[in-house]
Amino acid sequence: METDLNTLPQGDLRLLEHEVARSLLVSTELARVAYVASDGTPRVYPTMFHWNGEELVMATFAGAAKITALRARPDVAITIDANTMPPDVLLIRGRAELTDWEGIVPEYALAHHRYAGPEQGARNVAEADRPGVRMARIAVRPAWVGVLDFQTRLPAPIAGRE
Repeated sequence: METDLNTLPQGDLRLLEHEVARSLLVSTELARVAYVASDGTPRVYPTMFHWNGEELVMATFAGAAKITALRARPDVAITIDANTMPPDVLLIRGRAELTDWEGIVPEYALAHHRYAGPEQGARNVAEADRPGVRMARIAVRPAWVGVLDFQTRLPAPIAGRE
């Protein structure tokens, strides 16, 4: 028996199979990652990402303040949303796993190719790929997933659910 994805509660990982989630995971919409900075205050940063079917992978250059903060407090919340009316929204919560990387993180290159197209993406990566470049690979495996389309899936107070 097939599950009706529109009846799954927010938080169910099977929502990654929902049409809205699948569409946003291959889109060129930016992911917005919320985390707690080293000074204890909240931060959000927009970033390109690559979905590999299990993890949302982002990259940043060595020395970025968010690396230290994410290592200290790896819990993150992510939204990917389409600028449409009504909006399509994918919400993800999980823990960031950081890996130091010599050179260009492969998913960074894949994201550039998807967002900018193969030619411009290759130029963007080539500009960043210099001797001695170091990056951090930031991978988030979803632990909680929410989908909103404001038609069949509404925020809990509107829908009368928690």
